[in-house]
Amino acid sequence: MAAVRILHLHSSFNLGDQESRTVRLMNHFGDQAEHSVLSAVDDAFGAADAIDRRVKVQFPKDAAPSLKGMPAIGRYRQLAQYMKKFHLVLTYNWGAMDGVMAHTLFTRSMNLPPLIHHEDGFNDDEVDRLKTRRNWFRTIALQRSNALVVPSKTLEHIARTIWHQPLDKICRFPNGIDTEHFNRRPQRGSFPGFQKRNGEIVVGTIAGLRTVKNLPRLVRAVAAAGPNVRLAIVGDGPERGAIMAEAERVGIADRVMMPGFLRDPARYIRLFDIFALSSDSEQYPISLIEAMTSALPVVSTDVGDVRHIVARENRPFIVPRTDEAALAQAISELAYDAGLREKLGTANRALACALYDEETMFARYRQLYGSAMKRADFARQS
Repeated sequence: MAAVRILHLHSSFNLGDQESRTVRLMNHFGDQAEHSVLSAVDDAFGAADAIDRRVKVQFPKDAAPSLKGMPAIGRYRQLAQYMKKFHLVLTYNWGAMDGVMAHTLFTRSMNLPPLIHHEDGFNDDEVDRLKTRRNWFRTIALQRSNALVVPSKTLEHIARTIWHQPLDKICRFPNGIDTEHFNRRPQRGSFPGFQKRNGEIVVGTIAGLRTVKNLPRLVRAVAAAGPNVRLAIVGDGPERGAIMAEAERVGIADRVMMPGFLRDPARYIRLFDIFALSSDSEQYPISLIEAMTSALPVVSTDVGDVRHIVARENRPFIVPRTDEAALAQAISELAYDAGLREKLGTANRALACALYDEETMFARYRQLYGSAMKRADFARQS
């Protein structure tokens, strides 16, 4: 079949949960699709390194209209004009909402391709309360989109009740991963500088180092959990200095490992004894599914759908977001009970393999995208 041309409009294309899923879909589509990627944040294209070299992808940057700027008909007309060369437009999160508005304003007069919007969560400025102006803007901008994709029940409820989207437009597609790929032992050298002394327990997390992930909270919890607990944080981002400063302040800098971004978590994630999330906001984190598939017990703040994703046995270790003492206690309890860690890890892996396999996710996206383009050949390809 002839390759479809897909335009991706991102808030940022640095590697996070949403970008990881997008890249895996790109790799899955292979030579059946050609991609152009715009980012609202200049030079935020770190996820490009994870795209298979055989995939045809361009990053037009200054050769395309900017996603930044004040709302203006002229800007929107330029964005709409740029969309005309593609078969499908995919937009992601608040930073791409100007693209969604441009499509709604001009889709009929310019005969634009279908647009599907994806929402995966919120930054730290909307942790406690969604912004009224953004809610209003989304409600209007999404009027003529073909579909709105969300991964969690929480976001599905927000889309229906706050953004006033009709139920038949909302598609809740849980994130999935290659569950068999994560059924492996750690590879030697996969985690540079990894240390674990006799009797130590490693609490690990995989996250973009952003404010909303609140990793200083995890540093404090590990410090309070006991002297035999070591912390591994995999990821890059602007909060690295703040995280290390907090580790210095609470006296565990020598027990914190921060190797930066590491490709393919399956190569190293089983080096962790406990997987932890300390975020102020999550929805359906892929790293959580990866940890569960790797038979790890989970400690997390109670955000998004996390409580409903983990196995029932693991739910007592999902604690209130603002209760740092409970987070530390959960880590400590698991750190001192190897049998409990194994029990929770086994239950998490069984559930993840049953519910969160990526082949189901791929089939759902293929069907949605193919139907929007009226390309049955694309929808049914494996």
